[in-house]
Amino acid sequence: MQPQAEPFIVPLCTEQIEIVYQDEHLLLINKPTGLLSLSGKHPLNKDSVHWRLVQDFPTATLAHRLDFGTSGLMIVALNKAVNAHITRQFQQRSVAKRYIALLHGHLAEASGEIDLPIAKNRLNFPRQKICYDTGKPAQSHYRVLEHLENPFATRVLFTPATGRTHQLRIHSSEIGHGILGCDLYSSDEAFSLAPRLMLHAERIEFDHPVSGERLESYCPCPF
Repeated sequence: MQPQAEPFIVPLCTEQIEIVYQDEHLLLINKPTGLLSLSGKHPLNKDSVHWRLVQDFPTATLAHRLDFGTSGLMIVALNKAVNAHITRQFQQRSVAKRYIALLHGHLAEASGEIDLPIAKNRLNFPRQKICYDTGKPAQSHYRVLEHLENPFATRVLFTPATGRTHQLRIHSSEIGHGILGCDLYSSDEAFSLAPRLMLHAERIEFDHPVSGERLESYCPCPF
C-alpha cells in the first residue's frame, strides 16, 4: 500500500472580504486571493468565504465559487429562494462575467475563442483535463489588452461563456500561455513569475432575483 500524500493546508489569508453591495436578499463581495470559497475537509482548512460570512450572515450560501487563488467578485445569496434563482441564471448562462489575467508570453492574436471540453481528472485530483469523449462544453473568449516585457506576459480580458472548474486556467495552458502563478496547469517558469494566481473576476452582471433589475458590479483588478 502506498503512503497517503500529505494533506494540502491552505496558507493563512490575512486579507479581509470586502462587501461591494448588500441588500436583504444578497451580497456582492470582493474575495481576496488565497481564500477558499468553501471550507475544506481538513480542520486546518476551515477558513473560507462561507465560514467568514456566516458569522454575520447565518443564512448565507454561495451560488458559485472562485478558486482559492482567484480574487474578485462573487454573489452570495441570503436565502434559499435567492440561491435557487441565481443558480438557474448560471445554468441558463445569463450571468455575464469578465476576468483579467496575466498569461505567460505574448499572444499572437489580438482576440480569439478557446473551445475545449473539460472533464474531471480522476487520476490526478484536483486537476481537470481536456477530453472530447467525457468533457463538458467549455468556451472562453479573450481579448489582448497589452503586452508586457517584465514579466514577459500578456494582459488579457476573458469573457467565459461557460463556468467549468478551472476553465480559464486550463484553457490558457492549452493554448501555450498559462496564467502566471498557476500551480496546476502552468509551466514552472510561469508559476514562478508571480506571487499569486494572476486571475481576477473584475465584473459580474445578473438579474436581481427579487426586483428583476439587471445588476452590474465592477471591482478593479489589483495587479
